[in-house]
Amino acid sequence: MRMKMTGIRALNTPWLDAFTDAHAGIYTFSHCITMADINGDGDYKLIIADLGTGSSNIRLKVRDQSLETDVFYEFLQNLRQEIGFNNLTERSQQLLILDHSKRKEFVEEQKNLPPKKQTVITCVSTLKKSMTDEDAISCIVFGTESGEIYILESEAFVILQKVQLEGGEVHSPAPAHIACSGLYDVEFRIVCLCRDGTLRLLRRGWQQTRTLTELTAPAVGLLLMPDGSSSIIVALMDSALHCFSKKGRRQWKLQMEKNITAIGSVHLPQQGLCLVAVALSGGLIKLYSGQQLVDTIATPDTVAALRFGRFGQEENSLVLITVAGCLMVKILKRTANFVTQTTTDGFVPGQQVKVPIPKKTRLFVEQTMRERQCYKEIHQAFQHDLFRLHLTAARACVQALQSCSLPVSSKEPLKLTAQVLGLGPKFRLAITLQNMSKDVPLKGLFIVVHCDDKMYIVERPFIEVPMLVPSLTYKFDTIVECVSDLSISDEVRVFVVKQQQTEPLLSVVIEMPVCDMLAMTS
Repeated sequence: MRMKMTGIRALNTPWLDAFTDAHAGIYTFSHCITMADINGDGDYKLIIADLGTGSSNIRLKVRDQSLETDVFYEFLQNLRQEIGFNNLTERSQQLLILDHSKRKEFVEEQKNLPPKKQTVITCVSTLKKSMTDEDAISCIVFGTESGEIYILESEAFVILQKVQLEGGEVHSPAPAHIACSGLYDVEFRIVCLCRDGTLRLLRRGWQQTRTLTELTAPAVGLLLMPDGSSSIIVALMDSALHCFSKKGRRQWKLQMEKNITAIGSVHLPQQGLCLVAVALSGGLIKLYSGQQLVDTIATPDTVAALRFGRFGQEENSLVLITVAGCLMVKILKRTANFVTQTTTDGFVPGQQVKVPIPKKTRLFVEQTMRERQCYKEIHQAFQHDLFRLHLTAARACVQALQSCSLPVSSKEPLKLTAQVLGLGPKFRLAITLQNMSKDVPLKGLFIVVHCDDKMYIVERPFIEVPMLVPSLTYKFDTIVECVSDLSISDEVRVFVVKQQQTEPLLSVVIEMPVCDMLAMTS
């Protein structure tokens, strides 16, 4: 396919216009486009299934040519009751719905053709078999017009699993869109959208699919987000974008201003983002991170199909095909940074969603009635408890100031910390002093270590402190030896006193650890 390079415009957009071919003449859908390393050289090629603009002649088939038309019609009616309408050939189904006057002519036209039941593939996807590597072997997963889902082994072309979708009495619903995640040998999920408007799920070990929900309009596209959130994104023909959980519960809904023509996932693992690209009629593409709009791309025509992935040597390429058959390739800048865009009223869409208010319980109603009736008593009790709390806090503060038991002095800008090191019977008492003043040095200070002399002996109970320079930390230590034979512990108090003052500046109480009796005996 011939492509021509266009000039890369330096606009305020994270996308670069790489290729454009206005005369490509391609007519396809998003699930008919992929990028793959065909030659194994790391150069990814663009693969497109072109649907064209012509029409195909569908050949219809009947089962037998020797029977009379009316007898054969009755035979097909009985066979329909036994095996179902969907299990008949296309010619047999066509004969059953024709008028009586046209049956004989139809049989004469089709009687020489051999009886054969054919079906067509309606949707296709891939599923990793045993490893999640990019070049690992994948299985082919496709749905058929007869309402079946096949999982095909890609090397030997062996059918690994076949599942028939459950439907009504007439026929099984045909899957129109399909998406896969996980590993076939470990655990996988296959989500399909059927033409009857049902969203169905198939997992490993299941013999039948389970219906998650029923949609209100025909679907445009289906995405299974690869970011681990297990979210299912569905675009409908009523211009709505829905997000469902893995159990089929709708999480949010976005109403677009125009009809949705195509959707695709924009997975950016380097940025930890997984965006949803929504193409609208008129040539506008919106990129959403959840419910938040992060970027907008304008194209000259309505986009009919899009695919994001690796193309050539570029990791992040966006392939667009318009309804007129124009092919465009855009490359994401390596410096691209997606930021949430606000709406006209200044709020992002996620902030406009109303928070669900829980229902009022009986207990809540009774409590509300009680507060209305006894509002005076409740206010008085609250004020009484508040005053008691203020009084208790004030008493504790005064007591701490009077006893100088705070680590920070209220008289001098001084801070004291103490730490006990060792297992015993000899402990090292590490003391730290810091002058919190900006420019005033402190002098004439002493450290006094006080304890019960029946429990401990302090090597240096009185330590003279040199002049403390502001913003510097001074460390002192002394040895405290346990002399008691009992396996108990006691408190050791450390005071900081100043010369010619009767009250200490500050003090700390140290809870000594229990001495190791094994070390004392040794």
